[in-house]
Amino acid sequence: MKPKFVSLKANGELQRRISKVEEILKRCVLCARKCRVNRVKEEVGYCRVGKKPRIFGAHPHLGEEQILVPSATIFFAGCTMRCVYCQNAPESLTPEHGRIWSEEEIARWIEKMEQNGCRNVNFVGGEPTPYLWNILKALNLTNAKLPVVWNSNAYYSEQTAELLKGLVDIYLLDFRYFNPKCAIELSDAPNYPDVAKRNILAATKDSFLMVRLLVLPGHIECCAKPILRWLRKNIKRHFYLNIMDQYWPAYKASGYAKINRHLSPDEFREVTEFAKELGL
Repeated sequence: MKPKFVSLKANGELQRRISKVEEILKRCVLCARKCRVNRVKEEVGYCRVGKKPRIFGAHPHLGEEQILVPSATIFFAGCTMRCVYCQNAPESLTPEHGRIWSEEEIARWIEKMEQNGCRNVNFVGGEPTPYLWNILKALNLTNAKLPVVWNSNAYYSEQTAELLKGLVDIYLLDFRYFNPKCAIELSDAPNYPDVAKRNILAATKDSFLMVRLLVLPGHIECCAKPILRWLRKNIKRHFYLNIMDQYWPAYKASGYAKINRHLSPDEFREVTEFAKELGL
């Protein structure tokens, strides 16, 4: 099957969506924060992302889920959340740390990655959401036919979810918190659980869904287990679940006693066994 964006490109829908995003940028509501700044005039909101793509890494990725690799992964600088344990900080959080690419450069890079045997193009960060306009323009310019992976923190708006519909081949979404207080304390993300639930449900109706659950130390009962219960109850179609044990106290985690340590093997085992008990 050909990637979805190829059909949208052929019938002119991709160009129409590019125009829609450009209008949104005049009063930006791409992420759940809805800062409403005029990014066309280079005003910046929470993510601090301007009009031009800023990239801090781009390469064939062999460390993603096995069904994706090798994945042509492009890392956009800037994020809509502020995880105190971010493992890619400061580059992932600070657009200025990224090198400016043109959409044409992104398009040609995707073609090169296809020639090198990559199985998909993987838009990540930071967070790809603030760069939706640039991503759509690059897809409109490329001659490659790689499936699109939307690798996101799931903290994007209803408007963005609608613009992604029928475009994304694989949604690779984080589901990090179930307790709103944890989301605010550790990622400065108000209303994160509700936003993530909404976008995960929309994704599973639109395309293939992969969910990443990074297990945080000390957040088993408040977040990890309730997330698993919710997924079991609400996702009726087949989906891919990756319960991740890669947490380590990076970036500013030393200032937060509960997470200033590695995840213990017992904690990870407790979560994976719970998932099995649920039938996941």
